[in-house]
Parts: sequence; C-alpha cells; structure tokens
Amino acid sequence: MEILIYKTNITSQKKAKQLSPIFNSFSGIKDWHVDTKDVDNVLRIESDNQLIDNEIIQLISNAGYNCEVFPD
Repeated sequence: MEILIYKTNITSQKKAKQLSPIFNSFSGIKDWHVDTKDVDNVLRIESDNQLIDNEIIQLISNAGYNCEVFPD
C-alpha cells in the first residue's frame, strides 16, 4: 500500500467532488481525500500499486487545479 500526499488549491468539498470521476476511473487508486480545512488543502491518495507523481499532478492540472508533491 502506498500513500501519496499533495498540496493543492482545491478549497471546497464541492470542488473535490468534481475529481471523483477522474480518480474513480484511474486504476490503482483505492481511496482519496482532500482536507479542505488544512491550510495546504492536502490531497491524500491511497494506492495499491506504484503511481507516478507526474501522472497525478497532470490529472489534477487537467481538471483546472494546482497540485504539487507535499514537501517532506
């Protein structure tokens, strides 16, 4: 199991729900959540296989949002 964490500009649950079709159709993503109460609007993705950060960032960017790997 792999957990990926990203900083985003997704500021509401309504906006986060717009990503449901994207994430639900992407193989390997088992669960995901955007914490809109966090100052960094953190996106956490749980995956059962190796996902590439650039793929996730591109998916989010294509949906019109900013996304970057959360710094350690």
